[in-house]
Amino acid sequence: MVIVRKNLPAVGANITRTASYRPANIAPAKFAFTLVEVMVAVAMIAVMGTALYAGIGAAFSQLRLSRENLRATQILEGKMEVVRQYNWDQVVNLPGFIPTTFSEPFFANNPTNTTGNFIYTGTVTVTNAPITETYSNDLRMIQIKLTWRSGGIIHKRQATTFVSQYGLQRYVY
Repeated sequence: MVIVRKNLPAVGANITRTASYRPANIAPAKFAFTLVEVMVAVAMIAVMGTALYAGIGAAFSQLRLSRENLRATQILEGKMEVVRQYNWDQVVNLPGFIPTTFSEPFFANNPTNTTGNFIYTGTVTVTNAPITETYSNDLRMIQIKLTWRSGGIIHKRQATTFVSQYGLQRYVY
């Protein structure tokens, strides 16, 4: 309840007010929270905080896995582009021309093995194509397999391509 004098003096003069923020018939203790309400609120905040923390942890884990898979794809694509540039003699008639094993770091711009920089290891296999057609002697299958260990789990990716002796144009029907 606010009491204000009716005939107010000019601006800047003293104004007398009496204020009460509490109705007269309610006791002051009725405005506080009970211990049970406070404990329920604390428990709800704890559950929400735990869920938020777990969600953020899972999101960062998925982000790390996506980065590892992207880097594996980059490595496979780079190796395939190199294989694509080889001719038939380099693939078939020069054993050892294509290295059978290789390793690549996670951070391409920092090849030293620092903290958090694990190594992708790969193998390259050149075999006869799994076909029985008349031109099977003129076709080779190249498989590149990539493995890496992250978070105690071994991850694997692979890419396969075919190389023909006379190019693709002679095998189109």
